[in-house]
Amino acid sequence: MPRRVLLDCDTGTDDAVAVLLAALHPDLELLGVVATWGNAPVEVVTDNTLRVLAHVGRVDVPVFRGLAGPEAAHPAPPGAARPGRERPLALPASPARADERPAVEWLVETAREVTDPLTVVATGPLSTLAAALGADPQVREMVDELVVMGGGHAVGTVTPSAERNFWHDPVAARNVLTAGLERVVLVTADATSSVALTSADADGLEALGTVAGAAAAAFLRQRLRAQVDRTATPLHDPLAVAYLLDPEVVRLRPLHVDVETRGELTYGRSVIDVQRLADRPANALVALEADRDRFLGVLRRTLARDEQG
Repeated sequence: MPRRVLLDCDTGTDDAVAVLLAALHPDLELLGVVATWGNAPVEVVTDNTLRVLAHVGRVDVPVFRGLAGPEAAHPAPPGAARPGRERPLALPASPARADERPAVEWLVETAREVTDPLTVVATGPLSTLAAALGADPQVREMVDELVVMGGGHAVGTVTPSAERNFWHDPVAARNVLTAGLERVVLVTADATSSVALTSADADGLEALGTVAGAAAAAFLRQRLRAQVDRTATPLHDPLAVAYLLDPEVVRLRPLHVDVETRGELTYGRSVIDVQRLADRPANALVALEADRDRFLGVLRRTLARDEQG
């Protein structure tokens, strides 16, 4: 029986590949996608999500517009509380439209209606999910496993201290990590950076001869062009979905994770107690490294499909 999944993302180039994996693999039943601010304003993120789903024939998957900014007002350095400037993806416009219900309302309704818990994969700022958890305690009961692409220990992606998803809304990240969810898997920037991909990998995805493979190859090449003095780039967000399809793609350690919300130099930093120095119980299973061959295997097998099934 397929695993029932909700995806919460800020669809840019790497989230787009995560959407493709979740939409195409027969072991996953994608019940809906929440489009949250982050890489771009929420309107662009929503449109991008609709475009990716339509590109692989999944207009049946509903898309819900999430928050347009942080869950709650809090002091932030310049840029941290504003969406990025990624442009609309170079895909045809979708004939579908986003559901009229706000994402928080939909998440609360879903939590009240489901009889079996669901898996949530979050690959953007955690603003919308934190708001839903705060709105109704039943949202916590709905989630049997939360997989988050966010945070980092030795790797920052937007400052020397912070990964972008947590940096955008560290208060939301802290609130989600401390919400008492049954199982939280944190796929860090350390793990995603350990499986960086190259132009040769893009060629391999395009050679699959599918619409999805060609789209993923184009997104990877776009990211490679944006690099300075680098020949490889991480596709961060697909690794979180790949974990659902092959858990051995990452190595997990039970650790305590907190998030810095005020530090001048460390705003948005995930503080991961890898040496267990603090007397606090683990609240997440943390991935700090990943298996590149297994990750590529998941990408190739899934993107070789032009439709789910």
